[in-house]
Amino acid sequence: MAATNPQMQEILDAFEELDPKPIETLDPKEARQQPTPADAVERVLEQRGESTDPEPVGSVDNRKIDNADSSMPLVGKNPVRVYTPEGEGPFPILVYYHGGGFVIADLDVYDSSPRALANAAGCVVVSCDYRQAPEDPYPAAHDDAFAAYRWVLDNVEELRGDGTIAIAGESAGGNLACGTTLRARDQGLALPVHQLLVYPIADGDSSKPAFEEHAQAKPLNKPMMEWFSEHYAPDTDDPYFSISNADLTGLPPTTIVNAEIDPLRDDGPLLAERLRAARVEVEHRHYDGVTHEFFGMGAALDVAKEAVSFAAGRLSESFERSKTHA
Repeated sequence: MAATNPQMQEILDAFEELDPKPIETLDPKEARQQPTPADAVERVLEQRGESTDPEPVGSVDNRKIDNADSSMPLVGKNPVRVYTPEGEGPFPILVYYHGGGFVIADLDVYDSSPRALANAAGCVVVSCDYRQAPEDPYPAAHDDAFAAYRWVLDNVEELRGDGTIAIAGESAGGNLACGTTLRARDQGLALPVHQLLVYPIADGDSSKPAFEEHAQAKPLNKPMMEWFSEHYAPDTDDPYFSISNADLTGLPPTTIVNAEIDPLRDDGPLLAERLRAARVEVEHRHYDGVTHEFFGMGAALDVAKEAVSFAAGRLSESFERSKTHA
C-alpha cells in the first residue's frame, strides 16, 4: 500500500470523522447530500485554528447560461461562476469543469480550484455546471460542457477576456474538457490554447491495475466509479467520452495531473501516451502520497499548492505563446 502524505492523511481522517456513507450504496439524491472532501478540508482548518475563508480573488459572479447552443434544442439554463483576478485586464480565460462522476457535486464543492487557478495563472476562470445523471445520462453533461465553451467564445469581451482561452477539468470534468476540445476541433471552432486535465476519466474501462490496487481507496474507489458509470454512461465508446480511444490529432498542448492513491491513476498516463502518439505536446505529472481530489486542497495540503503552481505555469506558457503568435 502506498504511503500517504501526512497532511493528506490528516484530511482523510477528518473525512472519516464526517461519517460519509458509501456512495455506491445510495441513490443519487442521497449521494449528493453526503459530506465531501471539501468539507474535510474545512474541518482540518478548523481543527488547526486556521481560517476557513475561501481564497480571495478580485471578484466572483454567479450567472446562468443556456445549456445548449444554436445547433441543439434548448433544455434550460445551467449555473456558471466567473472568477476574475485582481487587476484591470483584459485577462486570458480558463473554462473549467468540476468533477463528481457526472452524478454528484457542484460549483460549491469545487470552489477552491478555480480560485487558486485564477490567482496563480492570472486568468478569468469560468466554472461551468452541467446536468447530471441518472436524470440526464450521456451525452447531457457533454452537451452542456460544449455549450458552455461556445458561450465563452461568444462572450469574451464581456468576461474581460483578451481572446486567449484554455480549458480545464478535474476527474469527470477532465473528461468533459477533452471531449469539448475534440468536439470544437470537429466542428471547426477556435480551439483552446491549452488543456489542463486533472486525474481525468480517460474511458469507461475499470480493468486497469490502479482500479484493483486502490479498489477501496478514499475518497474515490472502484465501486464508486462503477456506480458513476452505471448512471451516466454504462456502455459507450463515443470518442467524446472514451477520449483515450479518440482521434487526438490537432489538439492543443496538454497538462495531465495524477494522484498516486487513486483508481484513476492509470487513466492519465494512458491518455498522455495516446496524445503523444498523435503528436500533441504533453506534460504529465504524478504526485505520490496523495489521493483523488487532492488538487483543490491547497488550503490544507502543501503538495496541492505545488500541483496548482505547476499547472498554472503550464497554462501561463500557453497563454503567452498564443499572444506572441497572434
